[in-house]
Amino acid sequence: MGMVLGKISVETPKFEVIAAANDYEIRKYPPSVIAEVTYDPAQFKSDKDGGFMILANYIGALGNPQNMKPEKIAMTAPVITKTASEKIAMTAPVVTKSGGELVTMGFILPSKYVRAEEAPRPVDERVVIREEGEKKYGVVRFSGVARDGVVAEKVEELRKCLERDGYKVAGDFVLARYNPPWTLPPFRTNEVMIPVENGVALVERIKRGLKGAKGSELHHLTEAVKVVDGAPDRLRILADFINSVS
Repeated sequence: MGMVLGKISVETPKFEVIAAANDYEIRKYPPSVIAEVTYDPAQFKSDKDGGFMILANYIGALGNPQNMKPEKIAMTAPVITKTASEKIAMTAPVVTKSGGELVTMGFILPSKYVRAEEAPRPVDERVVIREEGEKKYGVVRFSGVARDGVVAEKVEELRKCLERDGYKVAGDFVLARYNPPWTLPPFRTNEVMIPVENGVALVERIKRGLKGAKGSELHHLTEAVKVVDGAPDRLRILADFINSVS
């Protein structure tokens, strides 16, 4: 009953919220180990999630684990999917990538696996184990069914917010879904995630503005920057103010 109402009882990735605006968060995710599979959706009646069973068999979610030990591996959340209009390199974390003909889907393995060689070796050679480095994402959360139209709208809104606040988009978006299909739509947890680099544009604007300040004025403005650091919406307002009066 808990999962039907949206309860998430499996391990989820740890992250640090390094900035929070009214309409999104900037998160930093630590390195992780990923199991992924690349396939043609046509093999699964055009189902882009068709590779799920291959990975589920690897961890033993539905029976005996299909790995060399064999060792049952705990399921984690979210399942993350990524789509693109063109073929893209297989480098994103725990994602399903649709690049014309091929799709890559991955699971983030439990945090006890720190290096790829620590994870059980797959029996199915289609499953690849790899390490993913630390990454930062702009993230917006929403409920309901993550239909293509809804996701596209969320992505566009998030991109505009990130650009507004001076963040550089560093890759394609990913869609994170935390619940199984039988969870009631109002209780589902979904997230759109866009990889980003630091808000360089805002920092440079503030630095330029501070160059024109002197004495006590410079001191007060510098202290104000410290207070709002990590809050993109307030940082943007401060940048506008400093540049208007300097």
